[in-house]
Amino acid sequence: MNLRLLGVVELSVRGRTTEVGPPQRRAVLAALAVDAGRPVTADVLIQRVWGADPPDGARRAVHAHVARIRRLCEQHADPEDTPLRLVRRSGGYLLEALPEQVDVHRFRQLVGRARESGRTEEERAALLREALGLWRGEPLAGLSGQWAGRVREAWRQQRVDAAVGWAHLESRVGDPAAVIGPLTELLDEHPLVEPLTGALMRALHAAGRGAEALDRYASVRRRLAEELGADPGSALREVHQAILRGGLSEPPARQTARTPAETASLARPAARPSAAPQPGDVPVQLPMGVRGFTGRGQELARLEEILASAVDQPSAVVISAVSGTAGVGKTALAVHWARRAQRAFPDGQLYVNLHGFDPGGSALSPAEAVRGFLDAFGVAPSRIPAGLEAQIGLYRSLLAGRRVLVVLDNARDAEQVRPLLPGAPGCLALVTSRRALTGLAAAEGAHLLTLGLLGPAEARELLIGRLGPDRVAAEHVAVREIVGQCAGLPLALAIVAARAAAQPGLPLAALAGELRRADGRLDALDGGEATSQVRAVFSWSYQALSADAARLFRLLGLHPGPDAALPAVAALADVPLPRARVLLAELVRGHLLTEHVPGRYAFHDLLRAYAAELVAGYDGDGVRSMAVHRMLDHYLHTAHTADALLTPRPHPTPLPPAQPGASPVGLSDHSQAQAWFTAEHAVLLAAVEQAPAAGFDTHIWRLASALTTYLDRHGYRRALTAVHTVALDAALRQGDKEGQADAHRGLGLAQDRLDRPDRARAHYMRALDLFDEAGSHAGQARIHQHLSRMCEAQGRHLRALDHARDSLAHHRAAGDRAGQSAALNHIGWILAQLGDHLQALAHCREALDLARETADLNGQAHIQDSLGYVHHQLGHHEEAVGCYRQAVDLFHRTGDRHSEAAGLVILGDIQHTTAHCQAATGAWTQALAITVDLGLPDTDPLRAGLLDRLGPASAPDPPPPSWSGLNPSPPTPGTRIGPGPKSPTPVP
Repeated sequence: MNLRLLGVVELSVRGRTTEVGPPQRRAVLAALAVDAGRPVTADVLIQRVWGADPPDGARRAVHAHVARIRRLCEQHADPEDTPLRLVRRSGGYLLEALPEQVDVHRFRQLVGRARESGRTEEERAALLREALGLWRGEPLAGLSGQWAGRVREAWRQQRVDAAVGWAHLESRVGDPAAVIGPLTELLDEHPLVEPLTGALMRALHAAGRGAEALDRYASVRRRLAEELGADPGSALREVHQAILRGGLSEPPARQTARTPAETASLARPAARPSAAPQPGDVPVQLPMGVRGFTGRGQELARLEEILASAVDQPSAVVISAVSGTAGVGKTALAVHWARRAQRAFPDGQLYVNLHGFDPGGSALSPAEAVRGFLDAFGVAPSRIPAGLEAQIGLYRSLLAGRRVLVVLDNARDAEQVRPLLPGAPGCLALVTSRRALTGLAAAEGAHLLTLGLLGPAEARELLIGRLGPDRVAAEHVAVREIVGQCAGLPLALAIVAARAAAQPGLPLAALAGELRRADGRLDALDGGEATSQVRAVFSWSYQALSADAARLFRLLGLHPGPDAALPAVAALADVPLPRARVLLAELVRGHLLTEHVPGRYAFHDLLRAYAAELVAGYDGDGVRSMAVHRMLDHYLHTAHTADALLTPRPHPTPLPPAQPGASPVGLSDHSQAQAWFTAEHAVLLAAVEQAPAAGFDTHIWRLASALTTYLDRHGYRRALTAVHTVALDAALRQGDKEGQADAHRGLGLAQDRLDRPDRARAHYMRALDLFDEAGSHAGQARIHQHLSRMCEAQGRHLRALDHARDSLAHHRAAGDRAGQSAALNHIGWILAQLGDHLQALAHCREALDLARETADLNGQAHIQDSLGYVHHQLGHHEEAVGCYRQAVDLFHRTGDRHSEAAGLVILGDIQHTTAHCQAATGAWTQALAITVDLGLPDTDPLRAGLLDRLGPASAPDPPPPSWSGLNPSPPTPGTRIGPGPKSPTPVP
């Protein structure tokens, strides 16, 4: 009994094909067969068959299909043959089969045997011939969906590699003409695969059909140019030249393929199916490539060879470091090659600009970069550990067994890069830097590639790509001078080309003359950091701007970066949004700015430095100060509004009015606030870091305060520490007691989250004293709530109750209705822990009235959760169910998915207790789906508890509710779903 996947999915019994059933059932069988011998969970089956958005009845359908497949295997079992058995295991379903019984595993087995040392070439050829004979057409034919597509593509690449190896061997030990037909058919399916073309050319030449071999080369060269804008790789060019010379050598027994997309299956170990990313968790972060990219043929070929070299060292992590002077095109080369190689990395492409040489010195830390990569893989903030080393470990665990390309752009040094490197084979890291990262070569075995200036021919090709061959040919003398004056610097050439393209009637000779007169020739590129190297080109490009666009370009040199949104640019320049949009478009057209994502604009770092130089020289202190003031007011007032939407409450100190022209963004709800912080928090962190130089100390601590809730809820604990450290210094310089108090509050919260209670308490107590000196009831209320939560976590419930009551008193003195609601709910929760459920109920109900009055959805969610718990303890099961349903709905609306799942668990438990088993199963299943979305592992307490509740899929009813997966004992007052104590109210 055998399974065939290399064609239509079918079951073969003693050579006779047996019908499996409809496409869905074939998909379930294929999803089990690719992992034959290993358990596959129902969730994974659902993802593979239906993708990220399965229908409501997907789980029932899986159970039905599994039952039919099991019966099919049992019906056709032969006592004289090895049977296929589908069994249930604790980890899922397991298809028991030998490798020989599943054609794709048999194919890999044969290919592996062919690579074993000690075999003759005849034996290797025979094994590969047998392996290729298993293919019956398109693998998984008739199956649709992302998973089937990815698997199909990976298997096709393995087939191509095996075919190339077989062709070389067969040509040496057998008849070369025998491989021409199969290779021609395979090339019809994969016309741009250069190793196939090379193998066919060798076979044609060996068979005396050299002219056809040369025709094949011309055909693939033309097609590569038309479809990819690329030339053939070095390996194919060598075959072509050898045929022309008549000296074609014998092909190697195993060719090293030169095109990354076609060598990935040999250059990388196959991804572990259990670690394969889900359809929604495959990051594709590569930025847009450079339009009309030309030249760099040798460098691109070298990168292809570096990837292909992994064939000979399959256990190594491959690292390539591209270095060169600023503006030489390192990023353009890296992105262009990465986009060409995308198909070689089906599990994702990560990209980060490390800003290693930003003029302001705001290089991206490894901690920030790792957090960005974890976010790209959809890791929930609640799953991200506190320490950097643990975060790096999680990141490397996600990459283990996958084929992912990691592009680390603009690195400062090797130390900035090392934490971001993959830890296991299967991935390639491509690093760019202005420095030669020799340390990476010495310690990590990185392949170093130095990117020099463009030669005259490549520089001319760049201009042809931007201006067209006719215009360049018509003024070849001027083009030669432009190429010489730009010294082969791609950035300078691109700016020249942009101006020429914008003025089609302007002779290129005029541009060459301007360049000749601009402070002499461009300074020689010596690998230094001075911006004077391209100042001449920048200057006449800047001088071609309109007066308003030139002013905006200068003022953008005051922006902290890493990028700026349209409203912030308008505030910086004190112009309306429509006008700002027009001016930005002018800068983008002149290649002085890039719109790297819609509505967000960024500088090349040399251009940023040039703009900063201009604004310091052309605009007075008063102009610069007012522009920065407007920009910081824009960010501060928008952040203040967004923060209040996340958790409604008055700040301890009201903001002064914003400067005219600051134009804060109007945000109206929780989701808009969340989206704005997500887009802008990196800018706000840079603003806090750089504002001290501009003398805006008050803005610093207020910005840090407004960032606190967002950074805390999303797990940016180290950023929380950093901004409040800067904020405390700023407040001390100003002698601002409230600023110092708020900074100590933020530092206390950061230390609390990093599980350093003694340090946290010290900061909290200092903040409490300072707020008391300043007479700030709102500030004291917050600190008492923090202290109450800490005491509760330590099991000191009576002391927690005292702090909660102090918090309520101060909220009342401040007139803060939302704060009173939070404090009342906290008091009710602690009373419930102490067993006083009636008083708890009264406090929580009063809290709910206030939360509704202030439209605090997040607060309402937590209060409904508390009410559900209290009603459940009182035996009011119907009321408890109603409260938990409302809590779940509110958590969903506010985007708190982890709390939503936890609420569904308790809801299901209560429903099961009251004999509503179907409703309980539905709640648990919904919660389990959320844990999949959050990427929680099976060992996570929340997910483990759900798997324990749902039990084996074949069971008619779920087992009685067990708390063993969530807590070591049944819930007692104060027990919350998930690891560790959890505050019943959001952190204020």
